[in-house]
Order: sequence, then C-alpha cells, then structure tokens
Amino acid sequence: MAIRLATEYVKTCLQLTEAEMATFIRMFVDHGASLQVKVLENGNQEVVLPDDAGEEIVLSFEREMNLYVCRGTCRIRNKNLVNLMRKAVAEFKGDAVVHRIYAAYTMVYTYKQGAVVRITEKKGAAEKVIYEYRDTVGQLEQLFHKNEVEQEIQMLKAQVNHLLDMRNEMQEAAIREHIDGRLQKLTHRLFVLEA
Repeated sequence: MAIRLATEYVKTCLQLTEAEMATFIRMFVDHGASLQVKVLENGNQEVVLPDDAGEEIVLSFEREMNLYVCRGTCRIRNKNLVNLMRKAVAEFKGDAVVHRIYAAYTMVYTYKQGAVVRITEKKGAAEKVIYEYRDTVGQLEQLFHKNEVEQEIQMLKAQVNHLLDMRNEMQEAAIREHIDGRLQKLTHRLFVLEA
C-alpha cells in the first residue's frame, strides 16, 4: 500500500458563521489537536496548528459581513490533522481542491459544497479521472423544464394563422404565391419540431 507523503489543500474556501467558527475550533480541540487562535485587530482570526516536524499550519479567517472566510493553501503531513480538515470541509460545506501526494503519483480530490465531485490520478503529465459526480436527476429535471421548443411551436402557429388570414384577404396572385412559400417553410419547421 502506498504511503501518503503529504496532503495539500489548494484553493480552499470555508465560510463559517460565528457559531460555526466556534464549532470548527472545538472539533480540532476535541480530537487532540493543539492549536492557537489569534484574534486580530480587525476581527479576523488565525488558527495555528502544529504539524509534523515542527512546522505550523496557519488558517487565516477574514471577517466578511457576518462570516469568517478562509481562502488559501496549506500542506499537512499529520494524519490526524488531514482527517480533521477533510471533516471540516465536508461538515461546513466548503469548496477545495485537495492533492494527496504519494511517491509515484498524486490523487486530486475536488470538493464542491462539502461533497467530492471529482477524483483524478496524476502521474507525471498523465491524468486519469477515477470518479466524477454526475447529477443525472438534476440534468433530467432541467431537460423536463426546458420549453423553448414548445414556445417556438406556439410562435410558429401564430405566424401561420396570421399568414393564412393575410392570404384569405389578398387578391393579388404574386402576394398569395409569396405567402404560400412562407407558409410552406413554416409548416415544414412545425413538422420538424413536433416530430
């Protein structure tokens, strides 16, 4: 089994309310992670986590309206912290691109709203999709709610009715012939759409 060298959180975005921020910190403390929380002058907060080999992971949360927003990148080697970050991204519906780095390859996990939507394996320049979420039900619902064809049919029927009324009123053969040509094209288009 391959040994994971590190996990890198790239393009991470967590948006937490004040209560969720307290839950986030408590989650790390409850799982034995020693951390420091620095409250900065402007209300921003930094969560500092000690990683393996004496390195520190700094998660900066900027105060935006009523939310604490963490955007950034961090590399984690401690397995406990890796699992806690994964749980945090899932629980707080975060977005992230996570690189799980192994000696011979890298697994790239893409999270949207806390759920994994894509897993890719990278070996050198080669890239292979392992998993990709497809919202089949959502796509079918969108197709069901699309009604552009029905709207075009209604519009064409209105044009046909208008041209038929004009044709019945016109006495000149050249104009009637022109209207007949337009009617032929419209009825063909209607036939195609209704088929």
